[in-house]
Amino acid sequence: MSKSQYIAALEIGSSKIVGAIAEKNNAGYVQINHLEVEKLINSVRHGCVQNVENTKGCINSIIRKLENRIDGTIDEVYVGFSGRSLHSEPTEVNHTLDATVPITDEVLDRIVAEAGRDPIKNYETIKVVPRTYYVDKNETKSPSGQFGSNINIKLNLIVAKPNLKLNLDRVMSGSTRVREYLVTPLVVADEILESSEKSLGCMLVDLGAETTTVSIYKDGSLVYLTTLPLGGRNITRDITVGLNILEDTAERVKKNISNPLDKNVDHISIEGVNSTDAANYIAARTGEIIANIKQQISYAGVKIVDLHNIVLIGGGAQLQGVARRIEDEIKLKVRLGSYPKTLNILDHNINRAEYVQLFSLLSNAAHNLPINQSCVRLNTYGNAEDDYVAPDYGYRGNDDGGDSGYGRFREEEPTRPNKPARPEPNERPEPKRRKGLSWLDKARQKMEKLMTEDDVDD
Repeated sequence: MSKSQYIAALEIGSSKIVGAIAEKNNAGYVQINHLEVEKLINSVRHGCVQNVENTKGCINSIIRKLENRIDGTIDEVYVGFSGRSLHSEPTEVNHTLDATVPITDEVLDRIVAEAGRDPIKNYETIKVVPRTYYVDKNETKSPSGQFGSNINIKLNLIVAKPNLKLNLDRVMSGSTRVREYLVTPLVVADEILESSEKSLGCMLVDLGAETTTVSIYKDGSLVYLTTLPLGGRNITRDITVGLNILEDTAERVKKNISNPLDKNVDHISIEGVNSTDAANYIAARTGEIIANIKQQISYAGVKIVDLHNIVLIGGGAQLQGVARRIEDEIKLKVRLGSYPKTLNILDHNINRAEYVQLFSLLSNAAHNLPINQSCVRLNTYGNAEDDYVAPDYGYRGNDDGGDSGYGRFREEEPTRPNKPARPEPNERPEPKRRKGLSWLDKARQKMEKLMTEDDVDD
């Protein structure tokens, strides 16, 4: 019987929803073979669900397609959490300790959890991310195991407007159960940034359709996170309005101009559109987006010299020349982020940079999912191994009705009574035997007995 675990995840974006299933074998290797995409326009704006029913329909369609491809049932799914209002709020907590008792991970977790309960007006705390610890005013990265009478923790509260989470809950209600919401920019950073980049200082930039998420790391920790309401679709709309063409046409024109950010762009016609005219709109809006990205460095309280490089991901990162333009404007080296190294993606059709966020969710979930659990149940059809009936020790799966990963016990079918064989056409059935003697039989037996006695006397 297969011991593989299956992990399902969804990433809900402003222009599309992507879902995929990863398989983790007993050796720990994670492979992705099944991915589905549903285009979605004007139902999710700036990463926040606006039309719940349309979005729910797209998600259900993805789930059905994935289930058909694996011939199974998706019981649980990980969902990426991101959107316009998602950002970090710096805070700190002080806590008095018993100096005779060592600091434990349990104590630290409890203090961090308490920090997340403090309400922030108009926002909901999604996650608490520790940044720096001070034990008796001495800075440390690993306070667990130390002794001290006081601990101070500087943290980042990851917060968002309540509606962002509320509408996600509405979308997933009545559908596949959400195992966990994963904060997408945090998970992506953990999966694709090098530890040296986090230590030296780097900026992770996710250029999406309607949002650009900026995360800044320094000394190995998250310093700042924000979501800008600008993205690749803003560029497309500028072309649409400026040149009076359809948005689909503008999108194709944008993608087919060679080096649209180059001052000496080639003068050609693409679907009746002059490439130079379109390139002017592309360059203007891209410059605005880059200027906003650069401004976040000062908002984070760091300087450009404090950072080593920029890692660029997202659909907008595929715009020709955008990486070089960012390098020229911000004066930092830029590299394009790729999917986590722990993944194995054999299908070149799904091995695309625009799915880095979803791949990161799958990789993160695969390494944190308990070894005896799975998000998927595969169908069985009477294989030799599946016909084995395990002894019933009273186990009936998880309390919530889900499968533990070992499979459910098979109940035996009731045995039907055998039907009597029919007689052959020319064969007369034997007479039925009576259960008892009739009065005539009893009288005949009595007469025979008397006659027998007379013969003996003679």
